[in-house]
Amino acid sequence: MARMIKLIWDFRGPAALKTAEHHEIHLKEFIALEKIEPNITGYRALNDMHSLAFMVVNEADMINVRDRLKPHRGELYTAR
Repeated sequence: MARMIKLIWDFRGPAALKTAEHHEIHLKEFIALEKIEPNITGYRALNDMHSLAFMVVNEADMINVRDRLKPHRGELYTAR
């Protein structure tokens, strides 16, 4: 099984959760336009002032997606 990478965008401030939620919409649009697999996205509040949005890509696609979408960070993805 190929390794998968979780690309993460961090948002801070009082509107962080709404911004992360909205950013996920754009990630889903990108996945649909580019026909990227797997189709895994999400957003999460870490606290009142820090939220994140993410998408999961195959390791082979990571550099291309990273260079185009400029995530803040990434980590190995493990399905939970």
